[in-house]
Amino acid sequence: MKNPIRNQGQYIALAVVLLISCSKKDLITEQNGLQSNTLKTTLPVGLSPSTHNGDTLLYINYESGSLNSGISGLNTTNASAPDASYLVPVAHSGNYAIAHKVTIGDNGYFSDNNWRSESATAQLTAGKYLRGDERRYEFSLLLKDWKTYVPGMSQAGDIIFQGKLGGGGNPAWYFMTKRNAIVFRMPNNDRQETIIPDFTSYINQWLDFRVDVKWVDGPTGYYKVYKKLPGEADYTLIWHIENFHTFLPDNPNAVSGYNKWGLYRPGQSLANGDVATRIIYHDDIRIIQLPL
Repeated sequence: MKNPIRNQGQYIALAVVLLISCSKKDLITEQNGLQSNTLKTTLPVGLSPSTHNGDTLLYINYESGSLNSGISGLNTTNASAPDASYLVPVAHSGNYAIAHKVTIGDNGYFSDNNWRSESATAQLTAGKYLRGDERRYEFSLLLKDWKTYVPGMSQAGDIIFQGKLGGGGNPAWYFMTKRNAIVFRMPNNDRQETIIPDFTSYINQWLDFRVDVKWVDGPTGYYKVYKKLPGEADYTLIWHIENFHTFLPDNPNAVSGYNKWGLYRPGQSLANGDVATRIIYHDDIRIIQLPL
């Protein structure tokens, strides 16, 4: 005959084991949940983990409805004019993009010793790059009611996106409108490549650009520059170079670089017949870690 007391003890022991097991499971679930929530809250604002297989370091799309795209530390302009930077409901995707405006001759649009209004990632860890880093930069821009070049205007052009290097001096590279073309220039390499020979038929339309870079302080880096025009589904590689010195700062103590976008109008003046006011829109700025 089975001992009921013994059986009862077995049932109690089994119940204790189940209780402990469930408690551990709940504890693990709770810890995982806390860990997951912690990860979610510590992801940089603007990060899109699902984009590019989780390799996106920074995504600035202005969908927060704020000039800094909801990203603390993202500079929006150093110019003092109230409309030097502002949001517009004319987005490349979503609802908002940022506009930068510069009027030559009005000191409200003069900052950092020149006619400029630019946003910058200089204060963001995810927005910086170091020697040895490989990065992809994607951005979209729209030349708002852009007045085209006519003979007699300055040759300097308008800088519209930069890959800066710390410590002052020239950027590593930048896109600029030069006459009626968009070019990719590397000033310290004394090299310039035409990306769009004539943008006049694309004024007030979104243009997409991509730059892949291996940042090397020596002749082993590379650049790959792509464009995507209105109506095109995919990027087209326009120019690339291998075994190239990409991290080439004027200041030998520079340790990092960052990005700027907006309008920078060096060497221009009303006396030369240059356009007084220009406006540009930017949207969907992504910094992506390579290789994917």
